[in-house]
Amino acid sequence: MSSKVTINRLATGVPGLDEVLGGGLPEFSFNLIAGPPGCGKTTLAHQMMFALATPERPALFFTVLGEPPLKMLRYQQQFDFFDSEAINQSIRYVNLADDTLAGDLDEVLRRIVSEVEAHSPSLVFVDSFRSVVLASQTQDNPNNNLPQFVQQLGMLMTTWQATTFLIGEYFTETDTNPIFTVADGLIWLRQSVQRNSMVRKMEIMKMRGQPTLPGLHTFRIATSGIKVFAPATLNPVEASLAFPIKRLKMGVPQLDDMLGGGLPQGYSLLVAGPSGSGKSILAATFLAEGARNGETGVIAVFEQRPNHSQNAMLAGLIQNGQVGLVDSRAPDLSIDEIVQLLLSEISRLKATRLVIDSLSGFELALAPTFREDFRESLSRMVTALTGAGVSVLMTSELEDRYTDLRFSPHGTAFLTDAIIVQRYIEVRSRLLRIMAVVKVRASDHSDELRQYHIDDNGLQIGEMLADQEGLLGGRPTKQSSGAEHAGNQNV
Repeated sequence: MSSKVTINRLATGVPGLDEVLGGGLPEFSFNLIAGPPGCGKTTLAHQMMFALATPERPALFFTVLGEPPLKMLRYQQQFDFFDSEAINQSIRYVNLADDTLAGDLDEVLRRIVSEVEAHSPSLVFVDSFRSVVLASQTQDNPNNNLPQFVQQLGMLMTTWQATTFLIGEYFTETDTNPIFTVADGLIWLRQSVQRNSMVRKMEIMKMRGQPTLPGLHTFRIATSGIKVFAPATLNPVEASLAFPIKRLKMGVPQLDDMLGGGLPQGYSLLVAGPSGSGKSILAATFLAEGARNGETGVIAVFEQRPNHSQNAMLAGLIQNGQVGLVDSRAPDLSIDEIVQLLLSEISRLKATRLVIDSLSGFELALAPTFREDFRESLSRMVTALTGAGVSVLMTSELEDRYTDLRFSPHGTAFLTDAIIVQRYIEVRSRLLRIMAVVKVRASDHSDELRQYHIDDNGLQIGEMLADQEGLLGGRPTKQSSGAEHAGNQNV
């Protein structure tokens, strides 16, 4: 019995792409990079070529479009991956424009064969292969047989032990095209514009011999090149809660008591409340308490940067490197990109605490296409972050109502392990703040409504509210009913 053939996988040099491919690009494979104009096909091909090409493994890049190689290089050299010293050393360009315009596929194939035999490349790129096809179809030449041309090209490249990439402008994967059948790998790029955001996605529709990550994966084109945001690895088995439960201090002793001794390590906590109730202050206190105990933290800010005077403590922690800041102003973020930004910063600092301030800003930071399934996106993010071993505190803007008790405008309370609600009540023409712990999974906690105030030292929590104040159920006292509407308008 013959031994099983082992396929060598090449590292593409594109962040995130090897993971999406299932471990890298199969060596000697015959691949198609497809998609509409402007989606990044040529950039992806060049980024892989510059990462893979060496003097021992040279690359041959056939240009078919009307633009000469010099014009293509003019734009590609703007990217960080471009290496001018590799040109005519490990990378060589060949212009097939004249051969293509003749419209004879046999002649095009002969030219490719002659160049490959002359230079013995390990990597071959043809951009744009669809131009070859279109040019041949405009000629009245009965000898042009596209299926035969594709089949011969694929067989020759495999025989020469070359990893091949055909780049083409294809608008739909439902097209009947022989290249789709012959190709070992099919990488499809997409892009869409919604409002002021550009969303680019990649799908590995086919990659013979290895399990790829299914679905659409967002990617971004920057000066460094293309970066693919593969979904975070999720642990399908939930870790059992160890007893006794290790708890983290919140930085507010009375709140630790209300939580049953602090927040259980590895939990996700939702702090919900109206504007001005102190959510961000509590979040900053949570990170500062971690720093006092020798822990590092990360804060993701989607609204106001922590440089205001009321966040001076947090700004100092960031400046000292005890807290990492993730502050992206891009209007077209995807959930996978955000998770990768967070996990990268968590890994860099070996952080144990994470704050997301706030979910409302987080939703707005997502591209419109990702807001439609915000609950699913949030669920994936919380699962990935807690799976990384960090304790997560998320704030959520909540409209304050006397007659409606809600914990999140997104209906996401079920996703978190613990919930703290902050509210306003009106007593004798004054707004008072009250706080309650609504949930701490698998742990006893206080059910008391406690009044608190904010001063220069942060949140100060008082005693439980008394019945005689007329505050049970969150309703205002009879004396204040006349000003209730006006008070609510100001909250």
